[in-house]
Amino acid sequence: MKKPLRYIAIALIATAASCAKEELVPEEPSGPAEAVTVETPQEWHDKIRVLPYPKMSNELYVNPVPLIVPQDSADGKWLQFSLSSSESFPDGSTIVSDTLAWNMFNPHVLLENGIWYWRYRSVSEDGTPQEWSDTIAFEVTGSAVPFVTPDFSAFRQNLPHEHPRLYCWLRPYIGTAREQAEEHPEYASLLSRAGTAMSADYSALISSFREENMETVSTYVDHLYQAYSLTEESAYSEKLHEILGILLSRGYSDAELFSSNFCSTYIAYSHLAAYDILYESLTGAEREAVETLLMRYLSSYFRSNCGYQENHIFDNHFWQKNLRVQFQTALCLFDKAGCDDEALRALEYYYEIWTARAPASGFNRDGAWINGTGYFEANVTTLAYMPMILSYIARSDFLQHPWYREAGQALVYSWPPESASAGFGDNSEEYDTPQRHRAAFADFLARELGDSYAGWYADKCISQMRNDYELRLYRMCCTSAYDTDLPSDAPKMKWYRDIGEVVINSDLENIDNSLNVSFRSSTFGSGSHTLADQNSFNLLYRGERIYYHSGYYTSFSDAHTLLSYRHTRAHNSILVNGIGQPFSTQGYGMVVRADGGDNIAYCVGDASEAYGGISNDPMWIQNFEAAGIEQSVENGFGTTPLTKYRRHMIVLYPDILLIYDELEASEAASWDWLLHSPEQFSIDAASSGMTSEFPENNAAAAVDFFSGESLALSQTDEFFSPPVPEDPERYPAQWHLTARIEKAPAARILAVIRVGDSLGSLPEVSRSDNVITCGDWRIEAALDPSDPEHLEVRNTSGGAVYSYGYDNPVLDGQDYSRACSLSSVLYDAEDGVFSVSEMSDCSPISTKNTTY
Repeated sequence: MKKPLRYIAIALIATAASCAKEELVPEEPSGPAEAVTVETPQEWHDKIRVLPYPKMSNELYVNPVPLIVPQDSADGKWLQFSLSSSESFPDGSTIVSDTLAWNMFNPHVLLENGIWYWRYRSVSEDGTPQEWSDTIAFEVTGSAVPFVTPDFSAFRQNLPHEHPRLYCWLRPYIGTAREQAEEHPEYASLLSRAGTAMSADYSALISSFREENMETVSTYVDHLYQAYSLTEESAYSEKLHEILGILLSRGYSDAELFSSNFCSTYIAYSHLAAYDILYESLTGAEREAVETLLMRYLSSYFRSNCGYQENHIFDNHFWQKNLRVQFQTALCLFDKAGCDDEALRALEYYYEIWTARAPASGFNRDGAWINGTGYFEANVTTLAYMPMILSYIARSDFLQHPWYREAGQALVYSWPPESASAGFGDNSEEYDTPQRHRAAFADFLARELGDSYAGWYADKCISQMRNDYELRLYRMCCTSAYDTDLPSDAPKMKWYRDIGEVVINSDLENIDNSLNVSFRSSTFGSGSHTLADQNSFNLLYRGERIYYHSGYYTSFSDAHTLLSYRHTRAHNSILVNGIGQPFSTQGYGMVVRADGGDNIAYCVGDASEAYGGISNDPMWIQNFEAAGIEQSVENGFGTTPLTKYRRHMIVLYPDILLIYDELEASEAASWDWLLHSPEQFSIDAASSGMTSEFPENNAAAAVDFFSGESLALSQTDEFFSPPVPEDPERYPAQWHLTARIEKAPAARILAVIRVGDSLGSLPEVSRSDNVITCGDWRIEAALDPSDPEHLEVRNTSGGAVYSYGYDNPVLDGQDYSRACSLSSVLYDAEDGVFSVSEMSDCSPISTKNTTY
């Protein structure tokens, strides 16, 4: 007698807030309910905010939520905010802000569940308030993660007044660290870098004005700052004084100081670090000269940041370095005569914007990085520094933000040790293993949060971590131990709902046996350091690239980068009539489903809105013009008749990947299914399949295509726009496969991908009508677009089942009554115990950025 099925339901519709499992009482088999009509949201993450936030249509990420007003909504010098749980804004139960020079307000108190009301008004320069705006309502529910920080007045009263103060949060540990420094495994590296800084020719570096020279000076000053902080050797302080003297003797015009925002930051930090650590020994004239330059820097950027940064989705340079150094500048000058008022106001701004929009745009609790693995590393120093100094001064733990609580695990899944990265975003292809920044950040999270994912990662990457110099002073002062064992319940699949990525690892702890599949379909779209890669995937085997995005990050926007790296043609996705996705937040996708068990993991992406014409972003328009490139149909840009692009990714552990695409258009279109690899494909046109061998990795892969339409396979090792210069050693050839369907209004494509040690080790694939057999797996797919959508994957020996469609599947010999048509039903084991779950589409929080 069969045991009754253990039922767990995940019934999700387009407006669902979360993906919680709940018990479902089994019913007698019947026809499923009508499919929920899921309207693809027409809103996305605006690059520059155009509507106030939050509104009733916004689901909140954290509680309390920041109130943000678009930059052009204020017509006075100042803004004032009012917040209440009553629409009448009664005295005594209404929070009213001071007049603010920026366009945001943090309540700094936990908001009770219910409807809240807010409004704002402009205040003229003479202090005259204007009329309040219309009242804006939003709802607080239990879904928002509590994260409360003290208001600025509490932060202000604890500000340090002695120097040095840049690393004031290390004071409790620095004495012990000095006593034990020589025994520390990084002590020699600290001295080595300081030695390099001691021997540099600063007159030559500083006299010839170039951004790269100022970056070098800034880096060397930091090496000397760290070495003197730990050793108190006078040679280091004397060298810093010498450097400061050269800087002050030279002086910087506005044209030089503001030649670029990074150059501004390098110049400012070179002065600031020396000023901070040498403060007591500087003459009055030296202090005044440094303060004058730093106030020029701080005032200019403070004015341009206010209103802009709180409304920009993610200004990379600001969050990578500039915010940190501007905050540090204000921290050092807030109590200096002639600087105090403006510096204190700037300090408040940077405190509030970190609370409102950090650590990862303010609209991301995943712990993963929106801009991909490559550019995460540019943010590490700021991501570690800011919460530590804010926590120390405010006496409140800024690392309790939900993003930090998930960041250790995200490090592991987005770029496993001894492996290439998951592969999304600029520069993600450059390295074959994690670099020092990630290892150092893992170590930081392990020490501060006791995060065992981060501890395992740091231990696996210990040599890279010890090569990191930016967090070295922290590591030498904070020597707490941490757990280095990977959690026993580490899942095989992670769904990063806020950023729109899924990562699946068949064997995370043993990379030599692991299949790694990553998938992106994000409401953040394309732009900045993200790429036009909605509904794209990357596949690694044993940590090596098998099928991966192509091209090289030769620059931010040269011809190769624009046309053969950023463009959709460089990714494992599709082109419609040869046209890809625009470089725009409007070219967005969504991960609408994901789940997994011991034998099967799946996710579903919807990129139906991702092919919306060309980019109207002024930045990209300028970059295309500078490169002499048009956003033309010939170059793969423009409108398409696409109406539906849903991609189902099903991993059958340990080494099979299925991709089932549903494609529809308002008229007949050509569909290009794209795949990229470092090795040449061996195509069998008769069977619509191909194989690849990777001799250096002792690996092989095969792909078989199935469709109701005729597929033509072709390949090339030429880029649409090659790298310049064409250097085979620096830029090896890559292979680009296209499976094309000519002129069809709709198509369905099933790709069966297998990887293994050799071609002979791969399971054979056979087909009988719509049933495909691959090893122990039976795959039934509706491939004619005129037939109802259907995909069923069944393990013939173990019993695991994935079912998508309208029918009631048979699970372990029993009929399962599907709750909703076109849902995804998964019957699989978790830790050996079988259960069934059902999922319909789940819209990300960000899609609720609507006008009401």
